[in-house]
Amino acid sequence: MGAIITLSVLGILVLYLGLFKAKNALLPVTLLGLAVALGFTLADWNKEAEPQFSGMVIFDHLALSFTVLSIVVTGLILLLSKEYFTSISKNVAEYYCLILFSLTGAVLVNSYHNFVMLFVGIEIMSVALYILVGIRRTDFASNEAALKYFLMGAFSTGFLLFGITLLYGATGTFDLEGLRAYVMTATEISPLFYGGILLLLCGLCFKVGVAPFHFWTPDVYDGAPILITSFMSTVVKVASFVGFLRLFGTVMVPLSDFWTPVLLTIIIITLFVGNISALMQSSFKRMMAYSSISHAGYMLFAIVALGIESASSILVYATAYSLASVIAFGALILVKRETGSEQFEAFNGLGKRKPLLAAALTVAMLSLAGIPLTAGFVGKFMMFSNVMGTYNVMLLVLAAVNAAIGIYYYLHVVVNMYFRESTADAEQTALPISVNYIVVLGIAALLTLAIGVYPDCLIGILL
Repeated sequence: MGAIITLSVLGILVLYLGLFKAKNALLPVTLLGLAVALGFTLADWNKEAEPQFSGMVIFDHLALSFTVLSIVVTGLILLLSKEYFTSISKNVAEYYCLILFSLTGAVLVNSYHNFVMLFVGIEIMSVALYILVGIRRTDFASNEAALKYFLMGAFSTGFLLFGITLLYGATGTFDLEGLRAYVMTATEISPLFYGGILLLLCGLCFKVGVAPFHFWTPDVYDGAPILITSFMSTVVKVASFVGFLRLFGTVMVPLSDFWTPVLLTIIIITLFVGNISALMQSSFKRMMAYSSISHAGYMLFAIVALGIESASSILVYATAYSLASVIAFGALILVKRETGSEQFEAFNGLGKRKPLLAAALTVAMLSLAGIPLTAGFVGKFMMFSNVMGTYNVMLLVLAAVNAAIGIYYYLHVVVNMYFRESTADAEQTALPISVNYIVVLGIAALLTLAIGVYPDCLIGILL
């Protein structure tokens, strides 16, 4: 609970710093506050996990581990923000404040034990993002992305609330333990409950951006500022998956024969839509947007094959995906600053111009592709093992085909960096990389390799 209070107070404090024009203090104060929140989270690790505040939240190892991941990734993203935010806006404090409030919502989603807190967490997380996506008021693409995100977000919230209403009508409770007790003891499950499951499934699939509920994802990710896209595709997506896992892992296991076929269909559509669409893109940013859809499909493997390793699988995969995404979007910022372009051609010759940046981006692309000795390989291996354990052979074959497609478009970036010549304009406008970027990209790349070589350091946390 200390982390939630710290992040909430920190958001308000950052607003006051902006009010008094203390721009230079924004980043240090924000990072210090994140460190305090991280300390509170780690301090709760050895405490007994019981529902608190009338059963509204529970700070178990699942909630704490993903909260640590969310805080760390947010810190890395904010380290990249100093030059980025000042270059696109004079009102920098609002960026920090809204990101912190959205992070607070993500922590609530990680730790909810009652549907009321799930709804509150999702709305806090989403409302801040509606503003962040459209914060460049003079940019038409940003305005369009904000409108689409708002409309789709409201639409998905309607599904979510309607599903919660039906579950409450069938059971008389919003509490996850109460819902679980109903499923375990009821002689006959109410039709309202089955309807609620389907509607909740639709609402959560909207939030995580899987097909056929993915329509908003490419345009919103493409129109938002790059760092906001990075935050949405990592912290927000991961928190939504934790909410997904907590609900289905706690309540819905006995009814898996009902919802598993639906989720299997969604996964297959998601993998093909995400990977084939990413394959056809000429923009790096849109490729990352579509690839995020396919990665959401892979993470759903852990929901389909629910077991004792599901939480660990999502943690490893989410960590690998988040670190690689931070590197990819950080590199995109630097490349776009030099070339003014987000196309794949903008990366031509990067291996010669900036070998360290190209090396970090190569690690990220290899991890996203699932190449051995990277964290992404460990995450995909665990997901595939889960599916293999439930004998979903057809899903495994289709996933392998899609993984091969993913390798092709990720290596497209690597080929451009090392085997194609850069344009004269790119060489003339080469800019030095700031210390913040070197630190963030270096840390993320080293962690990606460390987890790939020593995966036990992360796998055993939730087992």
